[in-house]
This record gives sequence, structure tokens and C-alpha cells, in this order.
Amino acid sequence: MSMQHLASGEREQRQLELLQATLNRAYRNVPFHQNRQNTLAQRSGRDPSIIERVEEIAALPFMERKHLGEHYPYGLFAVPLKDIVRIHTAPGTTRDPTVTGYTRQDLRIWKEMVGRALAAAGITSEDILQIDLDPGLANWGRDYKDGAESLDVAVIPNTPLSSRKHLMVLRDYKTSALVTTPSRAVQLTDLMFKAELNPTALNLKRLILVGESLGEETRQHLESQLHVETWHHFGLSEVPGPAIAFECREHAGLHINEAHFFPEIVDPDTGEVLPRGEAGELVLTTLTTRAFPLIRFRTGEKARLIPEPCACGMPALRMEWFEQRTDDILNINGVKVHQNQIVRHIEAALSFVPSFRADVREASGEKKHLEILVAMDDRLFSDEIKVLENRIQRSESALLENLGVPVRVRLAETGLI
Repeated sequence: MSMQHLASGEREQRQLELLQATLNRAYRNVPFHQNRQNTLAQRSGRDPSIIERVEEIAALPFMERKHLGEHYPYGLFAVPLKDIVRIHTAPGTTRDPTVTGYTRQDLRIWKEMVGRALAAAGITSEDILQIDLDPGLANWGRDYKDGAESLDVAVIPNTPLSSRKHLMVLRDYKTSALVTTPSRAVQLTDLMFKAELNPTALNLKRLILVGESLGEETRQHLESQLHVETWHHFGLSEVPGPAIAFECREHAGLHINEAHFFPEIVDPDTGEVLPRGEAGELVLTTLTTRAFPLIRFRTGEKARLIPEPCACGMPALRMEWFEQRTDDILNINGVKVHQNQIVRHIEAALSFVPSFRADVREASGEKKHLEILVAMDDRLFSDEIKVLENRIQRSESALLENLGVPVRVRLAETGLI
């Protein structure tokens, strides 16, 4: 019997067993976790891996994004490399990227999770599912393809295409379900109307919106313009992936896959665990991940756990996901970008770090993009304007290649920075 069908007490006991196994594996195989265990044991006089209730995890230290880059490339793997069957890379917050690995069991579980989330949205073998995600979420594209194929769904995989080509595929291939980000869905809708393509000419019935929080105004806009039903999924762009939480037919919060994750909400300033129902920072601990366990990972996402049961009857805990973040990371089409990354790649392209300002911009009919205003600086100029243009182009190319999001770099007066 799956955990989601267990009674409350049985479900908590199963979570505790999985948590104990995760802690033992991490402390035994990962020096980073082992050293933290020893330090905590010396301070408290007890073994932190001995937990008798899942709530006791609050005594353990947090993992943060910086730790993922600091142990590049394989320092946080809990299994030998011979057991790894897939490796993903994502931009980190330190000089090095985040590298994560998956065992065959990890990928099987992930496929089941994504398949379950799609099935909850009414996706069946009768559907044709199209995936449209930025390069920075290429691994999610693979996960959604695998999850959909496990349901015998016909899949149009994630492929780099122009917006007009994606609209052509939507129309000509009779796509009935589209996996994309909320901002990308709004962009495609705007382009559709500008091209005088009537949504009633499409076969589209469902939008699976991922990567970004979904405001009610955006949801209503998309549903009324496209005559579709929207379904919201939550995941992490670094690790482990999409569909950590998903909507049911009630659209009243996202059900967390409690069989695989233990969620907490903490005060972002103090780290104190908050009661259910209060908003704060979402912290996740993996329960079944073998290759890359996360123990109290600070996501930077603002959320709250919903204590009331869902009308759909599914006992899995729900969360409300807010647009605001609790850290200084930018979310661009679902891809998380840290200021440190921008600094490093600008320095590599220009050989120095100028004063600059980075913002997320979104224009009608266009994807969200990262706009970087670079202050005028004597070190940028030469006798030939083409040299300056090449340096700006080199900066854009380096940021696009490493971050996987659209980037525009412009020169600006110092007073605008």
C-alpha cells in the first residue's frame, strides 16, 4: 500500500523509518554530513541520527545552496559513482555549478512522482503532451517526458524552438496538454492573439504550469483566454527536480509527495520551525533519494503548510506557494539565478567587475529575461566601437550559456545603476 493511502499514524511511522534510513546513509557515506554529525554529537552529547519522532529533525543544521557548490562535483554523493546512471548540472551560488546524481532507483521514483502528478491533472493515454521549458530546465523536460511516457502519453519533447514554431506545433500537432512556466504561457497567449490564431482552433485542454508560483489573476487570465484548465506543480531547479508537490482537482493548494519529502516551514531570519498554517521559508528533507540526500535544505521559497484536510480526500499534506522569496535569488522562467553567478560571468567576460544592476524584465509577447545594466566605465572603451560591442556580446553569451536564461546586457549612465 502506498503511503498516501495510509492512516495518519501509519504514515508518520513510515516517514520516520525513511528519515532514519536517510540520515544513516548520509552520515555513513558523505563526509560533509558525517562531520556535521560529529560536531553536533560533541555539542549535545547524543547521536543526531537517533531520531524517535520526525519533528526532532528540527535539531539538525540546515543545508543551503552554497553547500552544493562548495562540494563540487561529487562531494555530496551518498553512493559510489558506479551506481550513478544520470548526472545533472545547474548554476550554483558559488564559483562552481551544482552537480547532482541519480541512481536507477532515484529515476524510477521520479518517473512515478511525475506520472502521478500528471495523472492528478487528468492526463491520460489519449493526450498529446507538449513540453516548452527554458534550457535551464532541460532536466525537467526529460523528467516530464519520462513521467508522461509512463502513462502511455504521446509526448512532444522539450526542443529549442522559436515562439512561432511552438505555436505551430500547438496547432498542427493537436497538442492537448502543455507543460510550461506561467510567464511562458502568458507570452504564448499574447503571441497567439497577435497572430490572430483563435484558441478554439487548438486542441489544448490543460496547462501544466511549473517553475514559478501562480497568481490567481494569471490563472484566470490563461483559463479565460485559452479555454483551458490550469494545474500547478512545484519543484526545485537544482535538486532533485519537478513535481515535488502538485495540485489535485480541487485546486486548493499543492499536495506534497510526503512519501519522498518531509517539509518544514521556518522563520527565514531565525530558522525557528513555525506552526502549520504560518507562512515562512520552505525547508525540505528527502526521504527516499539515494544518490543525493538533502537534509533540511533551505529552498528560499515562501510557503505555508495547510493544516486542513483537502476536499479531494487525498491525505497528503498541502502547501500554499507564494510569489515572494525569502532570499535574494532571482526566478527567471523557473530557473534560479544568484547575484554571485552574474558577478562571476561578467568578470570572466570583461576581465573586471563593473558596477551593474540586474533585474527580471517581462514585456508583452516576450519571455522573461535577465536585464543587466552595466555602468559606463573607462575600462570598457577602446578606439573601435566594434570592440565594445564584442565585449557586451561576449558577456551576454557567457551568461546565457551558464545560466540557461535569456539575457540582455546594456550600458547605462552611472546614476541609473
